[in-house]
Amino acid sequence: MAEYFAPGVYVEEYDSGAVPMQGVSTNTAGFIGLAERGPVSGPQLVTSIADYRRIFGGYLSAGKYGKGRFLPYAVEQFFLNGGGRAYVERVVPGNATASSVTAGTLKISAENPGVWGDMIRVTVTPASKARSQVMAQKGAELTVKNADGFVAGDIVELFDGKAKKLASVRQVVDSLVILDVSVDGFAVADPKIGSDKYIRTLEFNLGIACGEDYEEYNDLSLNPELPNFVGARLSKSDLVRAEIVSAPKAATKDGKEVAVADAGLVAPFIQIGGAGKDEISLQLAGGSDGSVANVTPDVYIGVDNGPSARTGIQALLEVPEVAIVAVPGVAVPEVQSALVSYCENQKSCFAVLDMPCDLRKTQDLLKYRNLFDTTYAAMYHPWVKAYDGLSKRTEAFPPSGAIIGIYARSDSERGIQKAPANEIVRGAMDLTVNYGQGEQEVLNPVGINLIRAFTGRGIRVWGARTLSSNALWKYINVRRLFIYVEQSIKTNTNWVVFEPNGTVLWERVTATITNFLSTLWRNGALAGDSTGEAFYVECGKSTMSQDDIDNGRLICNIGIAPLKPAEFVIFRITQKTSSAG
Repeated sequence: MAEYFAPGVYVEEYDSGAVPMQGVSTNTAGFIGLAERGPVSGPQLVTSIADYRRIFGGYLSAGKYGKGRFLPYAVEQFFLNGGGRAYVERVVPGNATASSVTAGTLKISAENPGVWGDMIRVTVTPASKARSQVMAQKGAELTVKNADGFVAGDIVELFDGKAKKLASVRQVVDSLVILDVSVDGFAVADPKIGSDKYIRTLEFNLGIACGEDYEEYNDLSLNPELPNFVGARLSKSDLVRAEIVSAPKAATKDGKEVAVADAGLVAPFIQIGGAGKDEISLQLAGGSDGSVANVTPDVYIGVDNGPSARTGIQALLEVPEVAIVAVPGVAVPEVQSALVSYCENQKSCFAVLDMPCDLRKTQDLLKYRNLFDTTYAAMYHPWVKAYDGLSKRTEAFPPSGAIIGIYARSDSERGIQKAPANEIVRGAMDLTVNYGQGEQEVLNPVGINLIRAFTGRGIRVWGARTLSSNALWKYINVRRLFIYVEQSIKTNTNWVVFEPNGTVLWERVTATITNFLSTLWRNGALAGDSTGEAFYVECGKSTMSQDDIDNGRLICNIGIAPLKPAEFVIFRITQKTSSAG
């Protein structure tokens, strides 16, 4: 409490009443799959298909990627159907490798695995005031050809093989021998020191090009002790990484061991006998996409190696705001079970599952559907036919990308209480199978949501059921409404933690949640003609025992009445006989 010692007027502020709550996002998507390029250690946010292509590359061919080629198409259909935000997690086979090139002690590698890195070209040029420095390790003898008279500890500057002492130079580390260039093709060294004691520090510029992407870094150094070290500066690059991999190789001259100058990177910057170059060009090579046509389920499932090191489905833990997830086109029970388990454990997202494209008969569809029983997923069939920008013809694509886009569109235009069905599938030109009323009467009750073509009404989503056997949770919009309410309350009530657990707090919590649910009811998301019919909020001695209070527990009971979709519209019509009169 405040203390008052001197007479006067004191103004104090305190919180009372309800705390405003803002609902969480319900239409942020998460996609997992193979891509041409891009990071593999964390989902990346994309807000357009152009954004996706900039980070992850273009379409994938069926010949090379097989059934794993559908990620870029799903993301494209997501945005086409009304999606606005998606996190994309790229997966790669275990035998994928990154392109690289080594120039002397410097190794430049592509930022991530894939053949795409072979397109990277690095141009190396001397800095505007390029010069080299040589420093002898203290206690060692230093011999410089064409520079007699220098002793241990002297710092010299070399130009065209001529050495002169520097009066003032940048601070260097005493325990190292710093070496930049050679004299007459050979480095300055003493055999008693050994070539592994030398680190090159010549400043240079790098230009990095890959297709239309270009990055430029100036005044770089090979010395890890300096702030302009190339490895540190290139850590901000979207294309490459750099590291020092080895010391200069040793050679002999006149019977003495010397360190050979780095002909691939350093020597060209200094004109020695007129043989130097103004720039050199390095081409990365050796990149591999791995066995992308035969990716095993564990690649998609991923591993949890901790923050920033998670892969596959496990990487979604990095982005809790993702509310709808899919692994497009991967209709493999092991992968889909892992995705469903993730959603059930998190209780904050909903999975959209594709069925195998080649399944057509109702008994085959029923057999596949029976692998799952969950309220946190929905299954759609058949696949849609759309234009393939790579092959320049109509191809079959999994519906999950378009369906998630429809979820986002319906949430934005109508609200999460609206079942994402009876909605046009934008971009769909045909279906792989055209099911009729008879098939739907068999498939709909068990939770297989069909996509159907209607004369004069286009291709539409014609189902809104989860994969649950529990009738209370059979509708998608009911489960997603509860996810929305639960996550909104969880996110917006952190202020309650460690507050005094008494009547004042209980009243504030009740008012906070009541205001939020009242707004939800007024927006048409809850059933009932009044707030009393739509929901209730209880928080007090009726919900907590003294033991709960003594153990620091605040318990609030909340009940909401969700709206159910009008799945079966029935008009009962009878004949009316007109009476005379």
